[in-house]
Amino acid sequence: MLSVRDLSVIFQTRRGVVDAVRGISFDVAKGEILGIVGESGSGKSVTSYALMRILDAGGTIKAGEATYSGIDLRRAAERDMRDIRGREISMIFQNPRAALNPIRKVGHQIEDVLRQHARATRQDARAKAIAAMEAVKIKDAAARYDAYPFELSGGMCQRIVCAIALACDPRLLIADEPTTGLDITTQKAVMDLVRDLIREREMSSILITHDLGLAAQYCDRLIVMKDGLIVEQGDPLQIFSQPRHPYSRKLVDATPRAGASVRDLLPVEIRAPEPKIVETDKPLVEVRDLVKTYAGKSGPVQAVKAISFTVHRGQCVGLVGESGCGKSTTSEMLVRLMDATAGEILFDGDDIAAIPARRFARDPRRADIQMVFQDATDSLNPRHTARQAIAEPLRRLRRMRGAALGIRIEELAGLVGLPLPLLDRFPHQLSGGQKARVGIARAVALDPKFLILDEPTAALDVSIQAVVLNLLVDLRAKLGLSYLFVSHDLHVVRLLCDYVIVMKDGLIVEEGRAHQVMSHPQEPYTKSLLAAAPKPPERATPADQLEIKNAQYTALHDKRAS
Repeated sequence: MLSVRDLSVIFQTRRGVVDAVRGISFDVAKGEILGIVGESGSGKSVTSYALMRILDAGGTIKAGEATYSGIDLRRAAERDMRDIRGREISMIFQNPRAALNPIRKVGHQIEDVLRQHARATRQDARAKAIAAMEAVKIKDAAARYDAYPFELSGGMCQRIVCAIALACDPRLLIADEPTTGLDITTQKAVMDLVRDLIREREMSSILITHDLGLAAQYCDRLIVMKDGLIVEQGDPLQIFSQPRHPYSRKLVDATPRAGASVRDLLPVEIRAPEPKIVETDKPLVEVRDLVKTYAGKSGPVQAVKAISFTVHRGQCVGLVGESGCGKSTTSEMLVRLMDATAGEILFDGDDIAAIPARRFARDPRRADIQMVFQDATDSLNPRHTARQAIAEPLRRLRRMRGAALGIRIEELAGLVGLPLPLLDRFPHQLSGGQKARVGIARAVALDPKFLILDEPTAALDVSIQAVVLNLLVDLRAKLGLSYLFVSHDLHVVRLLCDYVIVMKDGLIVEEGRAHQVMSHPQEPYTKSLLAAAPKPPERATPADQLEIKNAQYTALHDKRAS
């Protein structure tokens, strides 16, 4: 269906020409799901944009061929490409909220695609748009038709993006990081949906991801890219069990899995002994009957329903659950960005919930409770350098100035492993891992006792994630920090946390020591979360490997039969 030969893409920049893709070749067969994996900057997304002819300004296809069903995509007229996009080849973009028009109803956005490709008229466009929403398993599609993107969850927005991509029955679907930022069960639901639709409609697909476990579970074949080159390709089982290229081996080793320690994710040459962490029985944070209620259109909505738990000094507590379960609301109340409706938050014995959030910003205890946010890019001021970002809490709450401030900033940069020359760069000049280090340095600048980590590695490549997780372990031991680690990645929680709390619909449904909850969950909901987590094939049980092989054999047999 798709044949790519010696494709090269360059970008003209102020510093000269950048070779983003360097002479890659691959094929996509009818009915096949091809996975392209690699880290940020490897050329994965640029390859897909080149195929769709939607490269940014300055980007050019320098050489090579890309042929889709006999059509030369590189030389096709723009008018023909507009017809091909959406009707023949469609794309699911990485950030569903950014891909949707924020001031246009989602139903109208699906109609736009249908009418653009003459798949609907003014009279039947609404009905066909609702049918497209129902095809991607959106409940009460007729009511959702009039919703705006901000009124929908991340998972629901991703389903809308899927509906737009599949509305015109394309034959090739390109999915660029379609599940980044989604909780683990929504991720599984979206990927199961895409896989099932591809099978039902006899489509082909290219799945672009940095999640190797996800790629191995859903793809028939994998391509590994590094620095614009394909360094390895083959069967997922083979790549995971016996990676031939050192880079593939590095990615496989950095993928979190059961039975590994946080140090096992690092390359052997930079591993150090894991620090000893002293966990005490003395409570640092005690949450008692915490409630948060919002005013909804049809009455009050309880986001958090009288939950209670304790974080001891030196302890790392994991808070897990699906989107909308109350994790982020709970963490925002603990860090005092939001007032609780009822309940107590005892910090070192004092009820800080009794202090309004506005007043707590000037409270001396503000410095003791800090937060590392999920998106390092969005949480940094784009007009401030890394140095200015780290300096801000020191200026505001410690009144530091002059030489003392400069010395402290450089100490913090060294503590989090941020090279000093990077301190004068702006966020857009830093990699994802470097921005994460700036966020962590800013959070620990005031010597806090309690750090809330809200999905701090969700959007990072696996090797960068491994480094950041090890940094968090080292900082916890060195500074005596206590963590509340909010995440939907259960493999990471298993690696990092001593104790786990599972939330659902604003309630705590299960809690206990991490190894016990992860290995022997008692609640059906916890079991469903664990079952939804992708398992890298070489780390799966023999029964799991047999199941994967049987599924691949059945899929191959079905393709040949069709």
